Amino acid sequence: MTKAVQKITLSPSRDIPFNKLVLSQSNVRRVKAGVSIEQLAESIAQRTLLQSLSVRAVVDADGNETGMFEVPAGGRRYRALELLVKQKRMAKTQPVPCVVREGGIAEDDSLAENDERVGLHPLDQFRAFQTLRDLEMSEEDIAARHFVTPAIVKQRLRLASVSPKLHEIYAEDGMTLEQLMAFSVTADHARQEQVWENASRSGYGEPYQIRRMLTENTVRGSDRRAQYVGIDAYEQAGGSVLRDLFEHDDGGWLQDVALLERLVTEKLKAEAETIAAEGWKWISVAVDFPFGHTSGLRELEGRPVDLTIEEQTTIDALNAEHDRLEAEYQDADELPDAVDQRLGEIEAALLAFEDRSVVYDPADVFRAGVFVSIDSEGRLSVDRGYIRPEDEAPAPAPEIGQGADTSSTGGQEVTASMPGTVISVAVSPTEAEEDDEDVTKPLPDRLIIELTAHRTLALRDALAENPAITFQAVLHNFVLTAFYRFASSGSCLEIGLRTPTFPTQAPGLRESESAKAVEARHESWKTRLPKSENDLWDALTALDGGAQASLFAHCASFAVNALYEPANRYNQGRVSAHGVRTRLDHADVLARAVGLDMAQVGWRPTVDNYLDRVTKPRILEAVLEAKGESSAQLIDHLKKADMAKEAERLLDGSGWLPEPLRLVDVASVPAEQESEVAALPEFLSEDENRDGGADDDRPQLAAAE
Repeated sequence: MTKAVQKITLSPSRDIPFNKLVLSQSNVRRVKAGVSIEQLAESIAQRTLLQSLSVRAVVDADGNETGMFEVPAGGRRYRALELLVKQKRMAKTQPVPCVVREGGIAEDDSLAENDERVGLHPLDQFRAFQTLRDLEMSEEDIAARHFVTPAIVKQRLRLASVSPKLHEIYAEDGMTLEQLMAFSVTADHARQEQVWENASRSGYGEPYQIRRMLTENTVRGSDRRAQYVGIDAYEQAGGSVLRDLFEHDDGGWLQDVALLERLVTEKLKAEAETIAAEGWKWISVAVDFPFGHTSGLRELEGRPVDLTIEEQTTIDALNAEHDRLEAEYQDADELPDAVDQRLGEIEAALLAFEDRSVVYDPADVFRAGVFVSIDSEGRLSVDRGYIRPEDEAPAPAPEIGQGADTSSTGGQEVTASMPGTVISVAVSPTEAEEDDEDVTKPLPDRLIIELTAHRTLALRDALAENPAITFQAVLHNFVLTAFYRFASSGSCLEIGLRTPTFPTQAPGLRESESAKAVEARHESWKTRLPKSENDLWDALTALDGGAQASLFAHCASFAVNALYEPANRYNQGRVSAHGVRTRLDHADVLARAVGLDMAQVGWRPTVDNYLDRVTKPRILEAVLEAKGESSAQLIDHLKKADMAKEAERLLDGSGWLPEPLRLVDVASVPAEQESEVAALPEFLSEDENRDGGADDDRPQLAAAE
C-alpha cells in the first residue's frame, strides 16, 4: 500500500496596518548592500510594494498575542515603508501585505529569504532595458527608475545590440562579459560573428584582440589626420565612427578612411591656396614629410613682424609680472596652483609673441617655396622659405598666369591654383602586398633600405655623442684615402659632408628618437653660430676644445652612410674584390665602437616597419629567436595579417632585431677581416687619444681642417 504524500500548507497572508508592525531583532541582515533604503522607497512609491513582508505575531509573557507583528524577513522593505510614512507620502495605518508565519525559527526564515534570492543575469537586464527603450522610455527615464546613471543605461543598451548568436554564447558561459563588451564596438552582426569564429578557433579571444580585429581597417580618432579634419566635420560629411562605451577609445575609430583622406587633402589644399597668395614659387603639400626633406635646400632668414606699441607694452607688463611672481615665491618649496597656472599662461603668451609672423625679402619669395603639412598633434604646420638649388640663380619674376615648374613631381598631384604658384600634393604610394608563400625568402631590398636607414640615423646620433671616436673615424678616413690604394669606398663616412639622403621613407623614421635627437642638436648649434659665414672663423676660434670637438662630431655625423643600396651590391659584401673592408663593414666597426644598440635607441619591430613586409617563416623565425618555440607555436597557424599583429605584441620589449640592425659580433668576423681591424695604425686605437683634454683637441681639429 502506497504511503500518502503529506501536503504542505502555506502560511496565510493578510493586510496589517503599518503601525502594527515592528522590525524584528531576528533579521540577519546587518550590513548595507545593493539598492539603498531611499531608492527602495522611491521604487515602492512608483510601483507599490512588489513583495509581501514575512511577519510573526508578538506575544506577551503569557504567550498571548498583543496585536503587534514583528518583521524578521523584509527589514529593508519595512524601513522603506517607514521612510515613506516619515515623509508623509504614506499613512501610518496603510495596510501592508504580509505573510504570517507560525512555528519554525525566525532567524532561519530571514537567512533563507536572502539565500534563496537569485540575482538577474546581466543579459536579462540588457534585454529588459532594450524592451523599455522600445516602449519609448528614454534612457534618462530608465536610469531614474532603476537607480543607475544614463551612461550605464547606454552601455547596457549597447550590449543588447550585439548579435543574438553571441548573446546565446554569453548566456551559456561561452564568453565573458568583457569579451561581449569588446564586440559592442561595432553594430555589424556579421562581422561580430566572423571575428568570434576566428577568435574562438585560434585562441586569440582576449578583449583587446577582439577590438583590434573589429577596427583593423579604421583610423583612430587620435590620428593626426582625424585631429586635423575634426571628427565632427568628418561625421557631417557622412563618415561613421565606431565608439567604445566601456574603455577610453581616444575619440573612437573612423571607418571611412577614403573619405578622411579626401577631407584632409581638400583642407590642406585650401590652406595652400591661401598661402599661395603670398607669392611663393611652389608649395609642397603632404600629411607628413619624410625626415631630411629640406636637405639640400637653402632656408631663408626671415624677419619677425615688427611689434606694435600696444604689443610691446603687453610684453613688458607680462615680463614684469613674471619677474614679480618668481621673486615673491623664490623661497617657496612648492608654488600655489593659481600662481603656477598664471606663470604658465604668461610663458605661453610670451611664446606666442616670439612665434609671430615672419617677413621675407620679396626678391626671395618669388623663387622660394613652402612645405604645408600636419604636425604630430594634428595641427597645421607651415614651413616657409626654402630655395631649391636650381632656383638660386637670379631669374625674372614669373609673369601672371605662368606657373613655375617643379624639379620632381613623382608621387604628387600638381595644380597651379594661384598665378605663379605651383601646388603639389603628395599622393600616398601603394605597394603590392607581400605574398604568403611558406618559404623563407631573402629580405626585400626596399625593407633592407628602410631598416638600414634607421641604423644610419641612429649611427649618426651615436657618433655625435662620441667626439673622440668620431674624430678617430674621420682621421681613419683621411689615412685610408692618403695611404691605401683601394680604400676609396672602404669607409661609411662620406667626408666632405655630402649628406646621404634616404631614397625611401622608412615608417616611423621621422618620429624616431634618433631623428629627434639629431634635429634638436642641430637647432642648438644653429642658434650658437653667427648668421654670416664671414664671422664663422672667429666664432669657432672662440670655442674651447670641448665645444669644437662636439661641433666637429656633430658635423661629421651627417656624413654617415650605412644605407644598403641594391644598385651597389658589389660594395655591400663583407670583403670587396680587393680583399679590403667595404662601406657596410666599416659601419659595423663604428657601431661596435660607439656601442650602438638599435633596440635601446627605440627601434622595435612593428607590423608597419617589418612584420607585414616579410613572409610568414620570417615572422615565426623572429618570434622563435626572441621568445622561444612555445611562443612561435602560438601563432604558427594564423593567417599572415593576424600573425604579424600577434608577433608585434610578442616581440614588444624583447629587444629582438632583424639581421641588418644587429651589432655584428667581432668573434663572428672571419680571420682575414679581423686582421684588418688589428692592422689599424696603433695611434688610432690608443685610449689616451680618445680621452685627450681640451688642449690636445684644438691642434687635432686644426689638422683635420
